[in-house]
Amino acid sequence: MSVAVWPGRSHPLGATWDGQGTNFAIFSENATAMELCLFDSQGKEHRLTLSEVTNHVWHGYVPGVGPGQHYGYRAYGPYQPKKGKRFNSDKLLLDPYALAISGDMKFSPAIFGHPMDRFADSDRDLEKSDLDDMDYVPKGIVVDRSFDWGDDHHPETPWHETIIYEVHVKGFTRKHPNIPPELQGTYAGLGHPAAIEHLKSLGVTAVELLPVHHYNAYPGHLVAVGLHNYWGYDSINYFAPFAGYSAAGDTGDQVKEFKSMVKALHQEGIEVILDVVYNHTGEGNHFGPTLSLRGIDNEAYYRLVERTPRYYMDFTGCGNSLNVCHPQVLKLIMDSLRYWVQEMHVDGFRFDLASALARELYEVNSLAAFFNIIHQDPVLSSTKLIAEPWDLGEGGYQVGNFPLLWSEWNGKYRDTMRDFWRDHHCRLGEFAFRFTGSSDLYQANGKLPHASINFITAHDGFTLRDLVSYNDKHNEANGEGNRDGESYNRSWNCGVEGETENEEILGLRSQQQRNLLTTLFLSQGVPMILGGDEMGRTQHGNNNTYCQDNDLSWFDWNQRYRNQDLLTFTQRLIEFRKQHPILCRRQWFLGREIHGSGVIDIGWFNPDGTIISDEDWHDGGSKAISIFLNGEEILTPDNQGQRIIDDSFLVFFNAYPEPQEFSLPPTVERKDWRVILDTKNPTGFVDDGPIYDHAQKVPVAARSLVLLACPHCFDTTSSSDGAAVCPLPKRG
Repeated sequence: MSVAVWPGRSHPLGATWDGQGTNFAIFSENATAMELCLFDSQGKEHRLTLSEVTNHVWHGYVPGVGPGQHYGYRAYGPYQPKKGKRFNSDKLLLDPYALAISGDMKFSPAIFGHPMDRFADSDRDLEKSDLDDMDYVPKGIVVDRSFDWGDDHHPETPWHETIIYEVHVKGFTRKHPNIPPELQGTYAGLGHPAAIEHLKSLGVTAVELLPVHHYNAYPGHLVAVGLHNYWGYDSINYFAPFAGYSAAGDTGDQVKEFKSMVKALHQEGIEVILDVVYNHTGEGNHFGPTLSLRGIDNEAYYRLVERTPRYYMDFTGCGNSLNVCHPQVLKLIMDSLRYWVQEMHVDGFRFDLASALARELYEVNSLAAFFNIIHQDPVLSSTKLIAEPWDLGEGGYQVGNFPLLWSEWNGKYRDTMRDFWRDHHCRLGEFAFRFTGSSDLYQANGKLPHASINFITAHDGFTLRDLVSYNDKHNEANGEGNRDGESYNRSWNCGVEGETENEEILGLRSQQQRNLLTTLFLSQGVPMILGGDEMGRTQHGNNNTYCQDNDLSWFDWNQRYRNQDLLTFTQRLIEFRKQHPILCRRQWFLGREIHGSGVIDIGWFNPDGTIISDEDWHDGGSKAISIFLNGEEILTPDNQGQRIIDDSFLVFFNAYPEPQEFSLPPTVERKDWRVILDTKNPTGFVDDGPIYDHAQKVPVAARSLVLLACPHCFDTTSSSDGAAVCPLPKRG
């Protein structure tokens, strides 16, 4: 291979093919020299010196180089770990802006910047390794970015109508019987009509994909026990889709395959949200491998301990944290986000351990530059932005503190609803706030109910079935002595740990799943369901399947038939939510009448029909409450500015282990009420259910929920005499 290097341009970063050749540009503030490494079809390396440097960007144009070309870099500079410098030209480095990647990291002593066997463990990173790792590390691929998007457009589902389905690209389709074997577990598989049919029949409006950025799938500690990284929370590049999920493999066509998947989902009105990990990378701590950023410019890209820069600030528990204080790191993140929206057409992002991105110095700062930039960005400010509002550093739990434009995974919602239904101490006031969108967390900041992403289960933890089947985690398969994963799960096994043939316990477990799902979809805010919960997916008590790329994590599609009642119930529940605007309001409840129906928009009552008192709100032992939702007192109009009028509902919650009788509150006793849902019923929904009037009491079975409806129950001209004044619980 005989090639020339022209000066080229410093922008854009990465490898940019123009039809005649490719421009290469890479940022390194502290390198003393930089080589571009091109690989021919036999894998032979050809090194080209990049002599042009503009604003710390090393760049060059190589005529004749085009799509399919494999490449990497070698950066020169001092190896002085105690000063934070870890340059080592014996390490081939992955371009942070590579759009496609070939090959996985192969575990070998050569991938480390330091020797593995020369010093005591505590000092082994201080000496430089001279082993070349060219054969053990992934390489970038020059790609053709063109794609026929046709009339593709973002569905732009309003936040208050959004229903999220969290799912793993591979696990979802790996065993799907109606998807061709060569497409199972891939982007093409997720975009296949059989996969999309399930999503459509379920009724979700968005898929939230576990990480698809190319990641380190084979960290040493997992390789040693015969496992590998399955979830993908160890990114080593923020532009390239992970090649392991591509039917095309690592040819470079994985980019087009991902785009085709997005296009297919969009055609059915389903949005694509990516779980992104900009808080750390897969290079780990000072003993980790040198794959990309560490070797390109360790000081610029990572947060180093100020007085001992040999070590990394670690707010994530993964060994390092990106240096979001550095303008180039902010640029890297923002360029990546814009790329996925503008070129890959995704609709939003869920930011893993997002509090780490707000640490400009040490404390979490809601006015951090990262949030300010996104707020001002014309592309990103209109996407769906979701924070996992915590990290592992001091002060990292920031639920309710993220700025405008951001929604949050509401961990308080998850914990409260789990506690309520497992008969654990849970204040009624806490339950009420979570059920109505957590106004105590978000309203004072000017946010709306959609700021709360409500969930009962997520990838990290028990599935819904396991939540009601296990008291304790069972992570022995992970090879860590069952020490990994959360030990306090707020779960209840209903009387027996794990699998059982006891019909009574199995019936209670099914009922508890219906209780939790119904609570989720009746709550204000944005519901998120963990993929597979709708058909009883189990991980057999493993609450941390990050390394289980096998049947433990993959969907068993036969569960659709074994748990048909649960699947049908979930489908009807989602459709029911969609049909009733009272369940997905754009604004907060006010606890007063708005349009003159004579009755408040929401009411809270004891089982005997009396109004919940201030003292009752602080009762952590009470497990029965009645909630009135007035469909004639919806504050906001529809898209044409017309008043919205919906049915009204009474929800009777009984988490006690004994049945209860509920009286209709005086406020709502003017009409008859029909039971439409009873979680004691194996199918949940009740066709032609019994009708109750004010003189009758409604029986609610132990640990169950009953929903009653009254179509347009109140005459807006009726007198308001006797209407109860029933505000939301007071904050605190």
